[in-house]
Formats: sequence, structure tokens, C-alpha cells
Amino acid sequence: MSTVVERLNERRPVFSVEFFPPRDDDTDEAALWKAVRQLEPLDPAFVSVTYGAGGSSRGRTIRTTKRIADETTLAPVAHLTGVGHSKAELRNVVGWYAENGIRNVLVIRGDPPGDPAGEWVPHPEGIMYADEMVEMVSACGEFTIGVAAFPHGHPRSPDLETDTEHLVGKIRAGAHFAVAQLFFEPEYFLRLRDRLAARGCDVPMLPGVMPLTTKKTLAKSIELSGVDAPPELLRRLERFEDDPEGFRAAGIDAVTKICERLLAEDVLGLHFYTLNRSTATREIVDRLGLADSPVPVPAVA
Repeated sequence: MSTVVERLNERRPVFSVEFFPPRDDDTDEAALWKAVRQLEPLDPAFVSVTYGAGGSSRGRTIRTTKRIADETTLAPVAHLTGVGHSKAELRNVVGWYAENGIRNVLVIRGDPPGDPAGEWVPHPEGIMYADEMVEMVSACGEFTIGVAAFPHGHPRSPDLETDTEHLVGKIRAGAHFAVAQLFFEPEYFLRLRDRLAARGCDVPMLPGVMPLTTKKTLAKSIELSGVDAPPELLRRLERFEDDPEGFRAAGIDAVTKICERLLAEDVLGLHFYTLNRSTATREIVDRLGLADSPVPVPAVA
């Protein structure tokens, strides 16, 4: 199985995608695997599978990651979230990944269950910071380890410099790559990249991208980025308040321009938060020429 770093070194630029494990529901399961199969021919560098809020979907994350490894040509990355788990439980999950040939792990401390903005309370026998998890996974065997990066700074960091030092700490603890949380303005990601370079850190870092196809995805992007959307973008989209097709077209255009700006600055690639749908991601990837073998994209959301 290829490692993320190997996949990133195969060509420039690349793209990757993120899924979340479906609920125990046939409709959600079918939607996820439809997206997986539609994205597979475009050969993303890797696909990651998240935990649910508070680590609640650990079992489904494990099952989904294993199925991707067993039944597709894709390179899976399994999330590992510290919230709600003891160190022993985390080591068991890592051991299970190793036994099943999954060697790419994205380590995230996670948000407090029920209130992502609430105070972090570690498990009595768990971890306090993500760098501890990086060290733990490194000690468990030969893994390629990813970590989260925050262009606007983590909500609990007092400033960008402090947050950058936390990211540097995770890298020096053994992380091999980073995936950035969402943002609306490319300069925030590019300045984070500059701050890492100034500290001698040159691990691959991919910017997070979410296609804006509906008002719901706009709201989700604002939630995940932790900042308001730029007024110019809001004005552009507000014109299509009662026009879903127009909103989708304008949103896809806006996100494509953000991606073009990032690629012009020689980013390694783009990491798409798909919400378990493929069409908009495929459309943007096709526009940007990132797929080895572009496929027709249906005109649906």
C-alpha cells in the first residue's frame, strides 16, 4: 500500500478527498460508495475517513477504511481521534490498522463532544495534545502520520504564532504531512506555509477545500473555518438566494478561483471535504486539470 508521501511525490499538483463514515443506514452507505466509485477513476492521491463528533463513529471509521483498502485502488488514510479514548484504546486501534495493512493515519486530538468550542477535558487515561498521539503512533510501527493545520489558528490558540508553534511541535514529534482546515482567502494558508518554512519545516501541507453548492455547505464552511465568509463572496452568493442552480454555479466558480490562486502559488495539491458526495469535487478537479483521466461530470449537485 502506498504511503501519502509517496503519492504526493508521484506528480504535481495532486488532489485528495475526505469522507465521513456513513450512519448505519442503507441510503447513507449507498451514497458514500457511489461517491467513492465515481472519484476512484480520477486517482486521488489519498482518501481519508473521519471520526464522528467526539470519536463516536470509531467502529464505522475502521470498517469504512478497511473496505476502501480491500475493495478499491485508492490509498486510504484512517483518522485517529484522541477525544473520549484512553491511550490503551488508541493503541488498539493503531494495532488494528497495522494488522490490516493500513499505514497512513491522520492524527487529530478532536473537539469536546457536544460543544466543539467547549473546554477540552482529556480522558483520565488519555492524551492532552496531538503531539502525544503522534509520538504514540510513531512508537507503534512504521506509519505515515498526518496532522491538522489551522490557517486561521486553532480556536484555543491565543494568536497565529503560538498556533504555528503547536503545528511545528506536531511535525517535530514525527508527523510527515499536514492537512489544513477550511478557509475562504488563500493568503491565510499561504502565510501559514511561510511561517512553517521560516521555522525550517518543509513537510507537505495540503489546503482544505469544500465545494460551495448550497447555503448549507456555505454554513458548514463558515463553521469549520471558524471565520465569516468574505463580504464579497457573500454578496455574490446572496444574489441567488432563491435560485439553487445559480447559487451552485456561483459557488463552484468561487471555489475554483480559490484553487487556481493556490495552484499558482505552487501548493502541492488540494484536499477536498466532500460531505460524501462526488459531483462538485469532480467538476472542480476536472476544471483544474488535476485528474489523470478526467471523466464526464453530470450537471447535478
